Amino acid sequence: QVQLVESGGGLVQPGGSLRLSCAASASIFTIYVMGWYRQTPGKQRELVATIGTRGIATYAESVKGRFTISSDNAVTTVYLQMNSLKPEDTAVYYCNARTTLGGEFWGQGTQVSVSS
Repeated sequence: QVQLVESGGGLVQPGGSLRLSCAASASIFTIYVMGWYRQTPGKQRELVATIGTRGIATYAESVKGRFTISSDNAVTTVYLQMNSLKPEDTAVYYCNARTTLGGEFWGQGTQVSVSS
């Protein structure tokens, strides 16, 4: 089983920065991609960014140029550096991991609030 633990959420002013972290209990032999999703009340959970074992990253258009995803080489720890935060970035952010055996796992979520 893959265990995911997020940290780094909090309250920041518009234009501020925040860095999220997610630690996974698995190794490169089981996980091939990790990512971040976010969800607000009344909306579906949406993809924010993903990163694979080769370091290739993808981003939602709404965060491109502001957010940066990174990980260690084993893809056991993933980060999300969030700059130029906007009120619409307010959401619960969830860490996600997909394994080579077809499994998908989620963290418990961390709250990010952007408000003046």
